[in-house]
Order: sequence, then C-alpha cells, then structure tokens
Amino acid sequence: MAQSNIKLAVQKFGNFLSSMVMPNIAAFIAWGLITALFIPTGFIPNESLAKMVGPMVSFLLPVLIGYTGGKLVHDQRGGVVGAIATMGVVVGAGIPMFLGAMIMGPFGGYAIKKFDQWVEGKVKTGFEMLVNNFSAGILGGGLAIVSFLAVGPAVSVFTGWLENGVEWLVSMKLLPLTSILIEPGKVLFLNNAINHGILSPIGTEQANSTGKSVLFLLEANPGPGLGVLLAYSIFGKGNAKRTAPGAAIIQFLGGIHEIYFPYILMRPLLFLAVILGGMSGVFTLLLLGGGLFAPSSPGSIIAITAVTPHHASAYIANFAGILVAAAVSFIVSIFVLKTGKQTNEDIEEATKKMQEMKGKKSSVSGILASRTKDIPQDVNKIVFACDAGMGSSAMGASLLRKKVKEAGLKVSVTNTAISNLPEDAQIVITQEELTPRAENKVPGAYHISVENFLSSPEYDKLINELKNGGNEGSQHEEEITAEDTGEKPADDSLLLEKYIFLNKDFANKEEAIRFAGRALVDGGYVDESYIEAMIERDKITTTYMGNDVAIPHGTEDAKKAVIKSGFTVIQVPNGVDFDGEKVRLIFGIAGKDGTHLEILSGIAVTCSDMANIEKMAEAKTAKELMEILNQN
Repeated sequence: MAQSNIKLAVQKFGNFLSSMVMPNIAAFIAWGLITALFIPTGFIPNESLAKMVGPMVSFLLPVLIGYTGGKLVHDQRGGVVGAIATMGVVVGAGIPMFLGAMIMGPFGGYAIKKFDQWVEGKVKTGFEMLVNNFSAGILGGGLAIVSFLAVGPAVSVFTGWLENGVEWLVSMKLLPLTSILIEPGKVLFLNNAINHGILSPIGTEQANSTGKSVLFLLEANPGPGLGVLLAYSIFGKGNAKRTAPGAAIIQFLGGIHEIYFPYILMRPLLFLAVILGGMSGVFTLLLLGGGLFAPSSPGSIIAITAVTPHHASAYIANFAGILVAAAVSFIVSIFVLKTGKQTNEDIEEATKKMQEMKGKKSSVSGILASRTKDIPQDVNKIVFACDAGMGSSAMGASLLRKKVKEAGLKVSVTNTAISNLPEDAQIVITQEELTPRAENKVPGAYHISVENFLSSPEYDKLINELKNGGNEGSQHEEEITAEDTGEKPADDSLLLEKYIFLNKDFANKEEAIRFAGRALVDGGYVDESYIEAMIERDKITTTYMGNDVAIPHGTEDAKKAVIKSGFTVIQVPNGVDFDGEKVRLIFGIAGKDGTHLEILSGIAVTCSDMANIEKMAEAKTAKELMEILNQN
C-alpha cells in the first residue's frame, strides 16, 4: 500500500509538472525554430532575428511556465502573481530558469490563494478592486525579491549538479543506462516527472548552448514501443494481434505512446524489450551526434522531424536512433512472444490494468477495448446508475426514455444509485469512471459507458441496436409512465425564481458548487452538511453533464441531509471550469423520495438542445430563464 501511495504521489507530481509545460510547448517550438534558423550556425543565419533567441529562452519561456503554474493553483490571480514571482528567479540566475519557474509559479499562486481565503468576507464594499490589485502586487513583488536573492541562486546550483551528472554519464558512456529507469517509468506513468521535471529543463539549457540536446529524445523516442507493436502484429495472438497494427500507426505517427503500454503489461518480460531498445537507441544517438533543438511533444516521428536541426547529419542520427531502438525492441519482443505459453492475449484486461495503474480513464482505452458481451436479446429493462441516483442518472434516463418512446420501443428505462442496481438489469448505463463499480455490482448485465449524459452518441447507437434486435415486437407492452419509473408529479415549489441567480462568476468549480449548496441551504431544502457532500460527490466523478451544464448534488449517504426536494439555477455567462469543461449553467439539486424527477426530466430535455442552452446563458431575468425551462 505504501509503495502504491508513493507511486501515485509521483504520478500526481509528474502530471502537475506536465500541466505547467504542455500548454506552452508551442512557445518552446517557436523558440527552437528561431534558434535553428537564425543563429550563426543555423539554416539561414540572420544576426538581427537571432536577437530574439536569448530573451525568449531566458524570459518568455520561464515566465509562461510560472504563469501557467500559478494559474493552475488559483486561476488568473494565481497566474499573475506566479509570473511576477518567477521574474525574480529569471533575473537572479544566469541560466534559463525553468526549474525555478516550476517552483515559484505554483508558490505564487498558492500564496495569493491563501491571502484571498483569509480576507474573504472582510473587505468592505467598494474596496474590492483596491485590495485585489495591491495584494497581488505586494505579494508578487515580495516573492520576486525572495526568489531573486535565494531561490534563483539555489536552483542555479542544483541545475549545475544535474548538468554535471548528465555530463558525467555522457563522458562515462553510461547515458544509455537511463533507459533502465525511463522505459519502465513510461509504462508506470512516471514519465511526466522524469521528462518534464528533469530532462526537458536540462535539455533546453543544453540546446541553448549547443543548438541541440539528446535529452529530448530519451523519453520521446517512439522506437522501443514501435518494436513491441510490430512484433505483436506478426507473432501475437487473438485480439492483441488484430489491434496491434492500428496501435502502431497511432503510436508512431500520432505520438501517443500510452497505447502500447497494455501490450507490455500482458507480457511483463517485454519490459526487457523496451529497455534494450531504448538503450540501443540512446547509444546510436550518442555515437552519431543526434539530438533535438526543442522538446518533441507528442513523441511522434512527425514532431521529432520538425524539431531536428536542419542538416543532413542530424536527420540521419535521429532517424537511426529511432530505427535501431525499434529493431532491437522488435527482435527481443519476438523472442518473448514465441517462447511464451499464452494462447491468447487479453488486451482488454491489460487495458483495465493500465487504467488502474494510471488512476484514471485512459485516453486510448476505447481504441483497444471492445465490449466483451453482445447486447441482450428481447431487452425490456435499461437502468441508468450514478453514485446517488438523484442527478446525472435521472437526466440520462429521461433523455433515453424520450428516445425509446419516439422509436416505438417498449422498454423500461429507470435510474438508481449503483448500490441499488437490480440483479435483473439487462443494460446498465453509467459515467465512464463509475462503470467498474457497476460491473462489479451486476456482472451479468451489458454495460455502456458515457462521457456526456446530455448528448451522448451512445443513446442513438443503443436505440439502433435495440431496433435491429427486434425489440419492437417484444411482449413488454405496458406504457412507460412516471409511476413506473418512480417519478412523482412535479411540484411548482421545487424551482422558484428567487433561487435563479444570473451573471455569476466563479474562480473554480468548488466555489461554484459551494454557492449552489448555500442556496439550497438558504432555501430550506437541505442541511448544512449537504454542501460538503456536494463537493465529495464531484470528486467521485464529475457532475459535468455536457452541453455546458453541470448538476452538482450530494452523495448517496447525503440523502439523509435532504429536507425536501428543490433546485437552484446559476447562470455563469463567462463559464467556470469543471475538469477541463466550460460550464455556463449550474443546476444545484436536492432530491427526496423521487419528487424532483419529473422537473429534472424536463430540464434534461431542455438542456439537450444547445439552442436552449444559449438562450438560458444569455437570459436577462430569472423569469425569462424560467420560461425557457418550462417549455418542456
């Protein structure tokens, strides 16, 4: 357990580093192109244009990283203070200060976040702008001074140690041994901590001095993964062999290395293939003088070609490093696959294992995994399930029920909490993060995962499959009514104009959810404890429903805190971020005894049409917004 926690902590740290660097990769590429083109040894030397090289790497890139790091912690104000604080390390050091920016940017965001929390509710009306501007300026200026005097020099020393370590590895011809850590680290999702925390900052400093760095290719080399996938394409078995060719194209041309990880997890001995392939590739790069002038992101042959120094020897060296790595990995993989005793490789099981290791949904799992069961015949019961059974599942069930009725199918569509899933459920629909729980609860059902409850293509796909399966002629003839699904007649007091809030602005989703929860408390719908339950529910899986809509509500355990059913509607014209998705309409929900389901059904139908979303996001009065909701 301790080792797992350490691994997850390193993964989380690596993801945070990646989140600071990745949005600014375009700036790195721009700097690299200008460097490769216009410096005295560049492709088309130009003394005037080459003057941009130094300021970009010394000022622009670190400040962008610092701003992004601060913004990750505390939105715009955090970004501004993070950028100010980063200037201290930029000016206080004689080298490009990427590591310093990764420290001071988030720290500046954290400092202003804590200050804002401390003064919340204490600033007199009319003085907000004055306090906001001066607090950010004073904190930012103070941190810039501290970083100039202490952090910059300290990071310079630390960076020197790292560079000396790399130079020692190169001089001792030991750099290929880094593949022993890097290649397994990639499969274990520790690559971001290695690549963005160490290799990219040092590589950028080397590229600034010499015009290129081999460090940019240590993790990004697609050769080792390509070798594994090619071996599976020829010598693999079952579904793994069928999917490997497509995965190889995605990995090599698209640069999505993650797609080959499940193939290694099926045969752990293949770790040896990618390690030896990586070592061979690095050795070849060192031998021929390979390297890139900027980070390659993603690790695609196309991206690598774009940031290879523009002379023939560099192209030859880099391509040779990739090809040698692929060839060695391919040969070792053949040996592993041919000597193994497995008769069929279960790529879906390996993909699930990869997602468990990663701790979240994999971006490539849908490509590798296919449904393991066929859709049942004579379906008469579909169940939407979520954690509490009062919000997202109710909306999804309402939309699918409407589509079922329009298609003339006689199928019951209900919703419930995952813990209450009935054993006789034939088809179970859940959000992607909750599907494993649902599968454990009713393993015999046909499970469908959706990302967007309001406009998922899975709904129409399911309807077509049901129609083709002959469900129109099913003996299940009863009409689907509110009584059948547990819905109660709508109560006009559930959604009142005074609980519709217009033109709100929030720094983050937690602030927005707390506002919605406070409105429900003030309305007498829930106890105070329900607010924290709403925060907890969103942590389990996002309450973003699609179409710029979120429906924060409590957990299943929080149902006891609900006094009576009720809603609040919050209009956020500028949007608030919900896990990378922009939300402009927030429906805070408290549901008790199913009395909220009919009005929630109407909301779901209304919000499934983006034209209605635009109208509600632009509504000038609560009455106008209410009229749009009441159309259904």
